[in-house]
Amino acid sequence: MLELIITFTFYILAIFTVGLYSYFSTRNLNDYMLGSRTLSGAIAALGAGASDMSSWLLLALPGAIMLHGLNQIWLPIGLALGAFFNWQFVAKRLRVYTEVAKDAITIPAYLEHRFHDKTKILRSVTAIVVLIFFTFYAAAGFSAGGLLFSATFHIGYILGLIITATVIVVYTCIGGFLAIAWVDFFQGTLMFFALLIVPAVTLNHLGGLHEITHIINAHAPFKLNALTDTNLFGILSLLAWGLGYFGQPHILVRFMATKTHRDIPKAQFICMAWMNIALYGAIFTGLFGIAFFAQHPLANTETVFLQLAKTLFNPWIAGLLLAAVLSATMSTTSAQLLASASAFAEDFYHRFFRPQAKAQELLMVSRSGVVLITCVAFVLALNPHSSILNLVGYAWAGLGAAFGPVILFSLFWRRMNLFGALSGMVVGTITVIIWPHLHKFGGIFTLYELLPAFLLSALSILIFSVITTPPSAKIYQEFDQTLAVLNEPKTLSSR
Repeated sequence: MLELIITFTFYILAIFTVGLYSYFSTRNLNDYMLGSRTLSGAIAALGAGASDMSSWLLLALPGAIMLHGLNQIWLPIGLALGAFFNWQFVAKRLRVYTEVAKDAITIPAYLEHRFHDKTKILRSVTAIVVLIFFTFYAAAGFSAGGLLFSATFHIGYILGLIITATVIVVYTCIGGFLAIAWVDFFQGTLMFFALLIVPAVTLNHLGGLHEITHIINAHAPFKLNALTDTNLFGILSLLAWGLGYFGQPHILVRFMATKTHRDIPKAQFICMAWMNIALYGAIFTGLFGIAFFAQHPLANTETVFLQLAKTLFNPWIAGLLLAAVLSATMSTTSAQLLASASAFAEDFYHRFFRPQAKAQELLMVSRSGVVLITCVAFVLALNPHSSILNLVGYAWAGLGAAFGPVILFSLFWRRMNLFGALSGMVVGTITVIIWPHLHKFGGIFTLYELLPAFLLSALSILIFSVITTPPSAKIYQEFDQTLAVLNEPKTLSSR
């Protein structure tokens, strides 16, 4: 136990050191929110991966595989496809367009400038959606932290929540985007190796793949079949998780923060390699956990990674592996808190209450927003029986459906206008909120809410953009300017 405590203490001290260094590099809101667009391809790649995958990669996904078997494999397949298409089609265009659109540093600001919204309605609706769903997302992160500390140190779940929230909020407030980006690079690396080492050692301990398959066949053979206890709607629901990538502000902001759009292909290669290997590691962790704990089933399958690390490794190595879970939790939650704080400071406070506010004042308000949102998320996470995957799934669906179609159409369709953007955002959000209450009717209503909400949002964008006034000539000009930058010869310097 002492070894675990020492390992965690050194890890947290290292995190705070990075935060303090970044604090002295943070001079204004642009630094705090985007790091002044200075991220290299590698930093952006691992930052996007780490902030995306979160604790669900080490806790929820292995737990789902262990509980249900390989019929859950459609979820990581959908995620891998979604991430690839996000890098392939969104990253470059968004990086360039956010500079063309008055150098926007947040997604709400980008959408406001993209559609020349003078009414501030679009920015307000965007900020409200960000605050609502990111608060649920942050609650999932705090819940994972509480589970980690309670399972590792045998302390109360609430005390684990307090420790997790304190660590995350302090270093997010101190360092801002630069701290999060550099820490995510380190944490992404740690998560990667943890998801290689744990399943590899478990495989060796159990005597190889043949023996593991034999044990699973003897106790739960249905868990080796990807089509067991599922149907077309179930498979589509899991694959639909991939659609969520197009609307996640904490991932999209990594594209916006790269030095140049020419760094995107390198970042894409690094991120996709990292992500696919990490997903396989999580799948095998859950699968091997079925065999390892066949005689003594876990009360909570979402702790399978934690229990394997504690059982199979000496305390020093186990401490590092368990720190990877804290890394995953911190990576996503801090990015979400920062995006929420930007919405709070830039899109509410600055726009409606203090238009004359200076940089230092906005920086202070943003840090205050981190604390306020943390308090609300903490309350939502107080139930120790909350499912991490369910919390993440709801927030992922809300953000993906509200922003995904809007981002895609805004980058690829010149004719899209303000009314289309507003309708898409509102329809997507409302559908995500209502759809779960329709599950009781069965059939198509059992689909994961992200899929119908995404499709209905896209349809409303098309309809309202066509039946209302076309965009102004200036909007067309900015769209064409973005394409011109993207099509510049590679020998020319980028914007």
